Amino acid sequence: MSRIGKLPIPLPAGVTLDVKPGQVTVKGPKGQLVVDFDPDLEIAVEENQVVVKRPTDSRRHRALHGLTRSLVANAVEGVSQGFVKELEIKGIGYRAKLQGGKIELSIGYSHPVIVEAPEGITLEVPEPTKIRVSGIDKQKVGQVAANIRAIRPPDAYHGKGIRYAGEVLRLKPGKAGVTGG
Repeated sequence: MSRIGKLPIPLPAGVTLDVKPGQVTVKGPKGQLVVDFDPDLEIAVEENQVVVKRPTDSRRHRALHGLTRSLVANAVEGVSQGFVKELEIKGIGYRAKLQGGKIELSIGYSHPVIVEAPEGITLEVPEPTKIRVSGIDKQKVGQVAANIRAIRPPDAYHGKGIRYAGEVLRLKPGKAGVTGG
């Protein structure tokens, strides 16, 4: 049995599940998400808990069991609490500025880079060197944060660029100085 798939998902207060064949709609205080899943699997709500069951122990069903449980758990957490990814900007003169839902990045290019928030994602700039990406869909939040980081990934020698908050970089040593003459 799948270690992740067999775990029940607790339903917080205010979160409802609507199960149809191959689709689950999760509604909560922050919004609504739709999760598609394989129709072979069965999702049931039992005593304020969501349980995912698989019909057989075939390799395919075992793989889909844990995946489906994780996707539904992420949807439940997203509509009740939401997800946040924080980014840090390091480098002299590197900064971000919020302008009406868009972020303007000054990160060493000859022009400012404009990043627009897709639907369902909120971008915030609490400080000129910090960016917060938040939303209810974990996959979307992570992808938007990765796209912003990819604009100027951290430099391997100095660490300049955009990185996730708390990300540890191993900096390469520079050139060894020539001795003697």
